[in-house]
Amino acid sequence: MDTIYGFTARGIDGNDIALETFRGQVLLLVNVASECGFTPQYEGLQALHRTYRDQGFAVLGFPCDQFGHQEPGSDAEIAAFCTTRFDVDFPLFSKIEVNGPGAHPLWTWLKQERPGVLGTEAIKWNFTKFLVGRDGRVRRRYAPTVKPAELSADVEAALAEAG
Repeated sequence: MDTIYGFTARGIDGNDIALETFRGQVLLLVNVASECGFTPQYEGLQALHRTYRDQGFAVLGFPCDQFGHQEPGSDAEIAAFCTTRFDVDFPLFSKIEVNGPGAHPLWTWLKQERPGVLGTEAIKWNFTKFLVGRDGRVRRRYAPTVKPAELSADVEAALAEAG
């Protein structure tokens, strides 16, 4: 695949979502978890989403339970947690794996497109972020420690580019 648009992922409501739906938008894909030290980043992710969504930006959250069993709930429990605790209204997807033989193909592609430090492809922890431009290509990868507020300049630069 050359772009993100060839992938499909199951939404948290159980319905498949073709990422083609997001063509022309700037996207921030994040592997999220409800019981992680980085969970408060949901607030910043929602703030980014609200600030830039009218300009063609969306955060896409992918719950993952591969790191310290920090996303133990069902999809319904995760959705309820996100909306009641953080007022999340950006798209959430069904729980996935991001590493190993069961990794979702989208995340395998993301890791290949933008390896981490020293060329490692593995996702190291929850709240790893990938910024995708309007052209459907991965622009940047961010470590879990990078707070959403620190991404504003990169999001604005991506929004300024044609798709």
